[in-house]
Amino acid sequence: MLKKTQSKFPKVLQGWLGHKKIEEIECVISDMAGVVRGKAMPLSKFEKLENVYMPLSIFYQTISGDYVDLPIVDQWTENDMVLTPDLSTAVCSPWAEDVTVQVICDVNDLAGNPIDIVPRNVLKKVINLYKQKGWNPLVAPEIEFYLTKPNLDPSVPVEPTLGRTGRKVASRQAYSMTAVDEYGRVIDDIYDFAEAQGFEIDTINQEGGAGQIEINLVHGDPLKLADQVFYFKRMIREAAFKRDCFATFMAKPMQEEPGSAMHIHQSICEIDTRQNIFINKKGEPSKYFYNFLAGQQEYLPKAICLLAPYVNSYRRYVATGSAPINLEWARDNRTTGLRIPISSPNNLRIENRVVGMDCNPYLGIAASLACGLLGIKKKLRPRDALQGEAYSMPRALPQGLIEGLELFNQAPELESILGKSFCSIYKALKRYEAEAFLQVISSWEREHLLLNV
Repeated sequence: MLKKTQSKFPKVLQGWLGHKKIEEIECVISDMAGVVRGKAMPLSKFEKLENVYMPLSIFYQTISGDYVDLPIVDQWTENDMVLTPDLSTAVCSPWAEDVTVQVICDVNDLAGNPIDIVPRNVLKKVINLYKQKGWNPLVAPEIEFYLTKPNLDPSVPVEPTLGRTGRKVASRQAYSMTAVDEYGRVIDDIYDFAEAQGFEIDTINQEGGAGQIEINLVHGDPLKLADQVFYFKRMIREAAFKRDCFATFMAKPMQEEPGSAMHIHQSICEIDTRQNIFINKKGEPSKYFYNFLAGQQEYLPKAICLLAPYVNSYRRYVATGSAPINLEWARDNRTTGLRIPISSPNNLRIENRVVGMDCNPYLGIAASLACGLLGIKKKLRPRDALQGEAYSMPRALPQGLIEGLELFNQAPELESILGKSFCSIYKALKRYEAEAFLQVISSWEREHLLLNV
């Protein structure tokens, strides 16, 4: 019986297990913030059950763990969700002392219907809208993060980790191999863990911040890539813990360092022919390419609270921090919010550079693809491609979470794609978080206002 279940696991996991005896199975899902939630159990227990049950109320929690009262009838009856393990997503936990397997679950109600407020289901819904047109969207996320010293006191600023030389890792060393070598042990563990989990890394490089790393993933199915980012965040943190440092995916963890993004490369192919619809028969950018671009320009500001979900997220959008502040587009231009990378015609894609690494990957990818789809549906036309640097262009992105939520309120088209219930709950949680932050008195206020005003 045990071998029968194990035979349904991906071949990579089967190869890693070999003759090992599985001691624990973790059935996991993503909450609104992208936090890993779930239940762990012995393999013998997993073998006997068909489903796992968890309360729907985990989606009523903020990033701080607070529960928010929402306009939902009988909200606190703690209705159960049905979690059905998707064995195709099973991966090992190579850092665990016991032989442990993680598996992402599909989430439905008791009648078997997908629960529309679940982030993974939101992404599935957007993907299905593309499939109804005979298309498969493709994405390739980039994962940026910082390795820092363990920060045990939240009142103390975050500092970069020390490298192998014992020196503080320097900033402004983008693409330096020497800088990567400074924390090579963590990167080696990331490679080893990723290989054990069956994830293909395209490239790893040093980014512009002190201790900042970028991992590029290979283009593919949006749901699979979102699952990978979901798994990667946990895996990278564990690799850092193993080497006595922290890995953080905050958008802006250090005041003097650049922020961390999750750039998303996007394209669309026909299901039948697998042809990239961004290219026409002449090998030139198609109408769909320009429509998608225009949809990004029109709707990304209204979806920004999904791409930049916290008050800290908006500290990244400053031109001096090498992050985009507008949604101009251009070829091979990293100052624009929408970049067209150098590629062969068949690989033409659009890189969304405004997404923060702190977003829930399911929601960040879903929102970006929804904006492009709206552009295609409405046959929108983008502004002309920008010549030169975009940092001097007028700001097109909101400066804070509350402003972003107000724009989201003005986007009924996005609500119709992402789901009314999901949008209502998401906005309520984010407004609660924004207002909770306003109650916190910062060190800047104490330093400059205490005796001067």
